[in-house]
Amino acid sequence: MASSQPGIWAAFGRAVDLSATTAWLARRTSFQLASTLAILAAVALTGSLLITGRAAQLDQRQQAALAALADFGAIATKLPPDTAMDASVMTEADAAYLSALLTAFQDGPGRESTTLEETCRTGRGGAGVRLIRAPVGKPAGLVALQTARARRLTSLGEDVYLVQLAVGQLCPSRAVEVVVVRRPIGALDVMVGRVVDPAGVAWRWAVLAVAVIGVLILVSGLTAATFARRRLTSAVAEVTQVLDRAAVGDFSRRAPDVSVAPELTELSGQVNRTLDRLDELLTWLRDSADQLAHDFRTPLARATARLDRLADTDDPAERLRLTQEARQDLADITRAMNEAMALRDGEAWSFESVRLDILAEAAVELYQPIADERGIVIRAEAEPVAVLGVRSLLQRAVANLVDNAVKFSPDGGLVLIRAHPGEDGPVLSVADQGPGMGKAAGPRESHGMGLAFVRASLRRHGAGMTIDDAAPGTIVTARFTR
Repeated sequence: MASSQPGIWAAFGRAVDLSATTAWLARRTSFQLASTLAILAAVALTGSLLITGRAAQLDQRQQAALAALADFGAIATKLPPDTAMDASVMTEADAAYLSALLTAFQDGPGRESTTLEETCRTGRGGAGVRLIRAPVGKPAGLVALQTARARRLTSLGEDVYLVQLAVGQLCPSRAVEVVVVRRPIGALDVMVGRVVDPAGVAWRWAVLAVAVIGVLILVSGLTAATFARRRLTSAVAEVTQVLDRAAVGDFSRRAPDVSVAPELTELSGQVNRTLDRLDELLTWLRDSADQLAHDFRTPLARATARLDRLADTDDPAERLRLTQEARQDLADITRAMNEAMALRDGEAWSFESVRLDILAEAAVELYQPIADERGIVIRAEAEPVAVLGVRSLLQRAVANLVDNAVKFSPDGGLVLIRAHPGEDGPVLSVADQGPGMGKAAGPRESHGMGLAFVRASLRRHGAGMTIDDAAPGTIVTARFTR
């Protein structure tokens, strides 16, 4: 038995190709899948109905066979014990007497729950039929039992037959099935049968219930599939419209939420996150471009003016000064361009854990020798605090803030760098004792690319920058989110 299992599984594997089935399912729409499931459910119910009908039919035949056997046994026990049963001595009078006796017994009161008249009128089973044949004389009973098409029911007994009576053989307008027990009693050939009920009460209710359920499943499945198809089509159309508007630069709309189409929850969320990120990047690009244009304009104009004065002066000292200043302006522009390129480079996307307190201390070491020439003190008050970011960009941003603070600080002033955890995330600030916001707003905004680069770098890290009056001086604060 066990040795045949591999062959069975191999045949099953050849019959069911899972990869092909998966590929087929992948190509079907939700409407097609739902419709297919509804049809399969209806087919399954129909199959169960047929199986149940077959079982009910067998049960009705078995009940008819048991009733026929009981009738036959009752007839056999009621025969007179002294009745002559030898065919050689039986006369026509004896045969007529025995036939009349058996017929009278079979037709007696209470023998059957259903009469032949009721069977022919309603189709219900249970009515009894019989045929008694003697060696002499005419047979008594339903002669059609002898000539009708019969099939032995070996599962119910060797002498049990299923007889198909056509229209007119028993009922004028109805064909019936009869389960017959055929056995000899002495010289008599006795056939006793019961009409089979084609469908019991329970079976009729089962047919009705299964039919109703099948129709409900089919209708509800097709309705659900139609609804799902329309809902998905509508939701996909909305997502398409949102993406079409985003393609022309309109990021004001978002994909539908879960209530519109739960099947598109993940897709809608991903589309919305992508649109949010694109909107953020485009906003950053516009702001950075505006700031770049603003900060490039001043050093370019200053360098142009100095070159014009250089062409008009003959004083060697003045020409040398103007040349150095123009070179410094061009150097500032070059540095600004390099910083803008750094924001564009791929390294700007390589994030790691960066300690702000270490960056602050490194900025002190870098700019303190320059600040010493003017007696400026740079001090760091930093607590251990880290952010997720690009080390090179954050180093350059902190250096720009310190460089800006040193340039605008008075001789002997103080530049204070602080790094500490805040309520919403890490905070880094650079404060100086310069002229403050009122007098310094113009010069600070026109100083190379310092603040523009810092603002762009911080936005790349999801941080914000504020410039406030430190009274005296100015404080630039960068706030990171956790």
